[in-house]
Amino acid sequence: MKFLSTNLSYPEKAKQDSVQGTVYITFIIEKDGSITHTDILRGIDPLLDEEALRVIHLMPAWIPGELKGNKVRVRFTIPIQFKLK
Repeated sequence: MKFLSTNLSYPEKAKQDSVQGTVYITFIIEKDGSITHTDILRGIDPLLDEEALRVIHLMPAWIPGELKGNKVRVRFTIPIQFKLK
């Protein structure tokens, strides 16, 4: 979450249009920790959806899931909130 908050930028056009909400992104964490198969589960606006996907693609490798001592692929869904102050 810290990575998201420091790397997420609010698109200027979305600010001007006062677009707010939560984008839900789903992806798979592979056995090596890389992120693949990113998809928008629920979006709000194309500008915010693109920004959320951009930041997910920038994320460093995750710690992969384990099942009975073996590394496994895991599907993960994360909400990314865009809120104007």
